[in-house]
Amino acid sequence: MSIGHTLLGLLESGPRHGYDLKRAFDERFGHDRPLAYGQVYSTMARLLKNGLVEVDGIEPGGGPERKRYAITDAGITDVDAWLRQPEKPEPYLQTTLYTKVVLALLTGRPAADLLDTQRAEHLRLMRELTRRKKSGDLADQLICDHALFHLEADLRWLELTAARLDQLAKAVTS
Repeated sequence: MSIGHTLLGLLESGPRHGYDLKRAFDERFGHDRPLAYGQVYSTMARLLKNGLVEVDGIEPGGGPERKRYAITDAGITDVDAWLRQPEKPEPYLQTTLYTKVVLALLTGRPAADLLDTQRAEHLRLMRELTRRKKSGDLADQLICDHALFHLEADLRWLELTAARLDQLAKAVTS
């Protein structure tokens, strides 16, 4: 995820302080990984330097002065270009899980046990996401669906690999 583009997009609704940007980010996108304040301010400094935002006002506070940021026309153009650009699909051709299976086979360890353990972990996470999806709002439901679809694909791969484990063992040890 591009934090800079996300913060720029949030600024399109109007000027905000860094604290407000962090809160809006966390509410919409940071359920599992909230944004650190330091990351907000370093990103805003970079966006300011690049002319994508401007300081719309400065307010005194109990600590440092509070800057209010506004998106510039260049920032709007940048967000628009980013939104139009398709994301590169991730093919996952060299995953850690595949590496572990091959190494287990190469070292004589039980690769089937590894696959079983991984399957159990995927199923546990799928149950957790399904519970979260049932109690979440539409945005949470959609993000959970995305994760669940990826986990289902992983499960299919685990099943296929388990079915071909003898073949894979011969291929990697010969």
